[in-house]
Amino acid sequence: MAEYLEKSLQSFRSCFFKERAFRWFVLVILMFILREDHLGVTSTIRALSLNHGCYDTLIHFFHSSAYQTQMVRLAWYRFVRDSANFLLADGRTILIGDGVKQSKEARYMPGVKKLHQESEDSSKGEYIFGHMFGAIGVLIGTKQHHLCLPLHMSIQDGLRDAAGWENSGISAESHVVQIIRNAYDAARTLGRSFLILDRYFLTVPAISAMNELNSSDGGNRIAIITKAKRNVIAYRQPIPTLRKTRGRPRKKGTPVKLNDLFDSKKSHFETEVMYLYGRKRTVRHMYLDLLWGTKLYQELRFVLVEYEDDGGPKRGILVCTEKYAPNLIITLYAYRFSIEEFFREFKQRFGGFGYHFWTRSIAKLNHFKKKDEPDRLSHVKDPAAQKKILNTVDAIERFVLFAEIAMGLVQLMTYRIQDVRKIQDFRYVRTQRDGYISEATLLYYLRHTFLGSLLSRPESFLTRYISALQAHYSDEDLVS
Repeated sequence: MAEYLEKSLQSFRSCFFKERAFRWFVLVILMFILREDHLGVTSTIRALSLNHGCYDTLIHFFHSSAYQTQMVRLAWYRFVRDSANFLLADGRTILIGDGVKQSKEARYMPGVKKLHQESEDSSKGEYIFGHMFGAIGVLIGTKQHHLCLPLHMSIQDGLRDAAGWENSGISAESHVVQIIRNAYDAARTLGRSFLILDRYFLTVPAISAMNELNSSDGGNRIAIITKAKRNVIAYRQPIPTLRKTRGRPRKKGTPVKLNDLFDSKKSHFETEVMYLYGRKRTVRHMYLDLLWGTKLYQELRFVLVEYEDDGGPKRGILVCTEKYAPNLIITLYAYRFSIEEFFREFKQRFGGFGYHFWTRSIAKLNHFKKKDEPDRLSHVKDPAAQKKILNTVDAIERFVLFAEIAMGLVQLMTYRIQDVRKIQDFRYVRTQRDGYISEATLLYYLRHTFLGSLLSRPESFLTRYISALQAHYSDEDLVS
């Protein structure tokens, strides 16, 4: 595993203009893997037993101009493309997108705003102050055991007033459209892909953005599979008239209330046994190709799904922008829950949202601001202050990106381990997986054995980097 980490991290060397910056990158990735607490940058000092004088330089690393965030992200895309065993469907990779809200109490942190929590978890408040992230992941593994590997996460709300600043790199588009664009950027490296989204993303701007991006390179690089609301209304194709009439030709035909078809078209449903959500289920389904979207009226494939669950019968209306088989659409949408597992592990195991970057260049957060009041970013006119705020946003997204890389490397290692029983016996788990280990089990094993294993490999650059900053340090060692 140490050799695999060395080889993997070396593939990012070209992203850093200075050797010292690359060294700090390596240490930060190891920090996310080996630390036992999630208390920000100080976790690195404790996890690797570094000299206390490294703290300030480590903080500076996240603000450093010795590398560019986008270059590291593109290198991560290429590494995943060359290393991961993708779960494919019809020759396409399977991307999953969703938003995640992270509570943040910092008053001087840019991008923090009041957010509504749709979760049914009683431990979460209805409203929180925090960051809204958009995330894209890709499925790796097999149908029986697969993981959602993180590809892209960025703040996608609360920064719109900074979009017009010089060299901001911040998009003023909605969270829905940004998710589509991020997925398309990943698909440019990974190849033609399905994009699985929940029903929040079935909007005209999302479908329009997909059409625009797909037509820009002359191919259907991404196909969206999502879910419709129960009250969705679609339209049949308009019936052509034999004689000319005044006015423009009709763009849509008669409306169809899809939820009513579960009862009125029972005889048209097909029954099939499918493997969904970890077990076999008897599924009844029917599909229709209908027009959808106000002023868009694009033909989409709607799949009506019904199956028995522990809590009773479940019904849903799935949507696909391409005319794929209904059973494939149903199977692919069932994979969407994998990104929820990714969010859980990212927060709890890796502490990917444990950043504490802030700046005094922004006004103090007002918890009682009204909706019609201007955002605090709109009051920042000084170019120097704007630059500091943008640098803080970049530091936050770098912290999250490095956590993504660390988590992805651990996930890839879980599929490379030959002696699974040895690691499973190292940590008691009530229910073991045959032939596979979880990220939590591998992290527990690495945190108790990895640093010791490096002592037997003094020639390793990991060993040299860590030991150089443990017992002693100089200004030359710490400058990144």
